[in-house]
Amino acid sequence: MAHITVATTNATGGDSGHVEAETITLGLRDARPATLALHADETLRLVDDIASPIHVSTNYKYPNDPQQLKPFYGRDIGPTEFVYSRESSGNPTRLEAVLSSLLKSPCLTYSSGLAAIHAAYILLSPKRISIGNGYHGTHGVLEIFKRVSGCKELPLDCPAEDLSAGDLVCLETPVNPTGDAFNISHYAEKAHSRGAYLMVDSTFAPPPLQDPFAWGADIVMHSGTKYIGGHSDMLCGVLATKNKNWFTQLAEDRVFLGSVMGSLEGWLGVRSARTLELRVQRQSQNAMDLVEALDGALSGCSVGTGLSQSDVDVIKEVVAEVKHASLQHGDKAWLTKQMPVGYGPVFAMVMKNEDFAKCLPSKLHFFAHATSLGGVESLVEWRTMSDATVERTLLRFSIGIEDSRDLLEDLISGFRAVLEQDDQLQSITTKLEDTCNTAADPAESV
Repeated sequence: MAHITVATTNATGGDSGHVEAETITLGLRDARPATLALHADETLRLVDDIASPIHVSTNYKYPNDPQQLKPFYGRDIGPTEFVYSRESSGNPTRLEAVLSSLLKSPCLTYSSGLAAIHAAYILLSPKRISIGNGYHGTHGVLEIFKRVSGCKELPLDCPAEDLSAGDLVCLETPVNPTGDAFNISHYAEKAHSRGAYLMVDSTFAPPPLQDPFAWGADIVMHSGTKYIGGHSDMLCGVLATKNKNWFTQLAEDRVFLGSVMGSLEGWLGVRSARTLELRVQRQSQNAMDLVEALDGALSGCSVGTGLSQSDVDVIKEVVAEVKHASLQHGDKAWLTKQMPVGYGPVFAMVMKNEDFAKCLPSKLHFFAHATSLGGVESLVEWRTMSDATVERTLLRFSIGIEDSRDLLEDLISGFRAVLEQDDQLQSITTKLEDTCNTAADPAESV
């Protein structure tokens, strides 16, 4: 019989201070992630519906029998014993059960990814936070935290000697918006050598792509809005930790921070988590297909990509560089261990000039021009639209579950359309210049 770990606020711990969460025994043996995603929350089922029902109530009735009235403070509350939805409710609780099994650690859900990061900062209250480039929203939360706490910000690759006990290293890997990956073990060793902690934002590499705990992370964060939600229709944040005291404190803090996940979003999350592995594996492979073809064209290794010489030529005319973890050839020794089943579904494309970057999204049919990522549909974003810190020639691609061949053909068609428009603009510009020069030269008018 397999034991499925489910995060609950009454998890108990051993002397190690690590959570030994409440275990629920089901008729499963050696259940794998795809199976757990469908069955890890079975014992939290309150009705016989096969599809998880939507519960939207904010409050719940007390027992009618006076003998059963027991105040909730000072005692453990069962995983299906609800009082007020700011504390817990059915749909988010079921989502937490599923995610705890997939993340291999008790976890809590939040109203958004930034709410989860804020909760982690408050929990640890570090005097110094070492952080690199990445999602601009994370840095926005850090600015607020610095303002109210006096916390000092350090570069991600600062000397280890700059860190002290209780400080925090925040590592985003793969990183937004390029999809480049970082060695989690390296930063874990660095942090722990000084008594500091490592928090990994693994949003760009959800299960089954990456398990940060296996490489030394103390706390793991996901913006569940992205791949956990996977359908561009919910906001969600996730924090997972194996530290008993941290988990308990996070649960208590969440009640008063008011950052609990909504009931409807919890239901959407359960629906989405069922297919997480299927979606992410398809998206990851699609991204790999595109990156291999595009980078192959740029590097002269396009054999087997299905590209014609004409396709290769047009790629070289408009694209300067492709960025993705799979292209970190010098890092394969650790990268293939950290991400053994595939790389993230996000990559970046640096165009030859800003006009190309600004124009391409409007020429594509299967890529919606929008911010965010992780949905089943493919997206492209001229990243400067929402992040002023990135170069204006950069496009971020979030790859969906379409057929990668259609996506590649769409990109090639878009490249051609961009070049055609550029040629037309140059032709018009040349004619205007000729007209102006003629008007300015009296000899030409004779």
